[in-house]
Amino acid sequence: MAEEFLATEMDTAVRVVHLASSLCVKVQDKLRLPSSANGHVKSKDDDSPVTVADWGVQAIVSWVLAQVFGGQNLSIVAEEDTESLSKAESLGLLGAVSSAVNEALSEASKYGLPKPDKPLETTEILEAIGRCNSLGGPKGRHWVLDPVDGTLGFVRGDQYAVALALIENGKVLLGVLGCPNYPVKKEGLSNGCNQPGTKGCVMYAKKGSGQAWMQPLIPGGYPEAATLLKVSSVDDPVLATVCEPVERANSNHLFTAGLANSMGVRKKPLRVYSMVKYAAIACGDAEVFMKFAQSSYKEKIWDHAAGVVIVEEAGGVVTDAGGRNLDFSKGVYLEGLDRGIIACSGQVLHEKLIGAVYASWESSSL
Repeated sequence: MAEEFLATEMDTAVRVVHLASSLCVKVQDKLRLPSSANGHVKSKDDDSPVTVADWGVQAIVSWVLAQVFGGQNLSIVAEEDTESLSKAESLGLLGAVSSAVNEALSEASKYGLPKPDKPLETTEILEAIGRCNSLGGPKGRHWVLDPVDGTLGFVRGDQYAVALALIENGKVLLGVLGCPNYPVKKEGLSNGCNQPGTKGCVMYAKKGSGQAWMQPLIPGGYPEAATLLKVSSVDDPVLATVCEPVERANSNHLFTAGLANSMGVRKKPLRVYSMVKYAAIACGDAEVFMKFAQSSYKEKIWDHAAGVVIVEEAGGVVTDAGGRNLDFSKGVYLEGLDRGIIACSGQVLHEKLIGAVYASWESSSL
């Protein structure tokens, strides 16, 4: 019975991320129009941007999960809240969110999801966004959502991800990543996301299945087929492609460059927004993702949960820099993290990287 229920949760999660990704594509297209960009983006307290898509995705995912599984005992940990959206000066923004949500939900049945009988009122949309107020923790089942991971990339027309995971008693059960700008052609990210060709996919995995899957994003519909994902077989650092965050505030580029150099990495690092870095490793477009944030920065569970399980089930390894598994049981933050996060396409590269971290650490400025 539990296995059947988990299968339903997996199926619903994949479908709702497809639907949410379609909303993001439409909103990002509008952001490219000079007349639409103003008013569709706000700044949060930490100066990071939040857009119509962030709130829109959170509303859709929350509403659909509540419809399918009931809202009573639903626990959703998510990045956005309704505070700034509820203010009087945000009326235009709330209208834009409402319009995006209702446009997307009107197509929900094409994705095999419930559809509202009539357009949702703004109060219902705010309620759906506000429902995502759980703090997670060591007990119970918690959905973990980053509605638009890499909002800066989203605003700039670059890479971003819709990330949804399910955690039970501190362990990630499943993860889904919607990557609407990910180039699905074999040349991958190095070709650049603005090149012509097929782009957009949803990746997903269930813990312990030994399988990770990718489906193409289809405008206005749900795909029939899925492709099995497998990490790269490259285990020589000389041939490895390393991913790291774009923003310097999020990672110490100098340290990771020194680390890569000490391992013999020759290729220039691939600087990518969002959890798309995990996606690149899961489908074999890159071999290493390193993130060493400044000591004052605390990693959030929604920035990693979905990506970690997808990489692991595709055959990769994800730990902190001390080689320990990431701990998703402590609430919103990844507490007790040893220095940084390392994701690799395999055990051999991972061991070399952990060794290089220990060798380099003493001489670093961190």
